[in-house]
Amino acid sequence: MKKTFKTSGNLLLICVLFLIFGCASEPVPPPKPEAVSGDAMLRESQGIANLGERWQEGKQMVDRGTAKVSEGEAKITEGKRMIEEGNKIISESEEHYKSIKK
Repeated sequence: MKKTFKTSGNLLLICVLFLIFGCASEPVPPPKPEAVSGDAMLRESQGIANLGERWQEGKQMVDRGTAKVSEGEAKITEGKRMIEEGNKIISESEEHYKSIKK
């Protein structure tokens, strides 16, 4: 029993020492950024410019589509109003015709 306690005590001491030395060591420096060539920078900037142009195209399409939907909804509303008014005129005309026939 004493041997087990002594062995586990030594193991604990070793672990504590590793922990202390691990915390005391200097941190690993961050990696240095890679140097970028002028050609790479030019390719990347052209790619970014193309993305910007594509985004603008999409934004314009969304704006035009939104305008068309608004115009379409206005036309639908106007069409429904015209149908109601036309049905009212038809009903009045039929009633008037019936009164004339009597």
